[in-house]
Amino acid sequence: MSSLSDQELVAKTVEFRQRLSEGESLDDILVEAFAVVREADKRILGMFPYDVQVMGAIVMHYGNVAEMNTGEGKTLTATMPVYLNAFSGEGVMVVTPNEYLSKRDAE
Repeated sequence: MSSLSDQELVAKTVEFRQRLSEGESLDDILVEAFAVVREADKRILGMFPYDVQVMGAIVMHYGNVAEMNTGEGKTLTATMPVYLNAFSGEGVMVVTPNEYLSKRDAE
């Protein structure tokens, strides 16, 4: 994904929508979708999710709870399943009890 231009990276969202409309499932595009988000996280936030954060994201995608300690990157972990599951059209909600993170991540 790092070799893609910003426009090509954005175009992956259109590609994923097309593939899903042709019968692929969220699980079919999971690896590529997470790779897109990791690259976007790096370009926009300056942070690249670690493998353990990707594992947490997979756990969350399948509807399970991923317990992580303070400072282990829960917010960054959540970006991947939020992006992927937004394709379902059912809406995705992110809840945090932390006012600072809420304000920071809303930007």
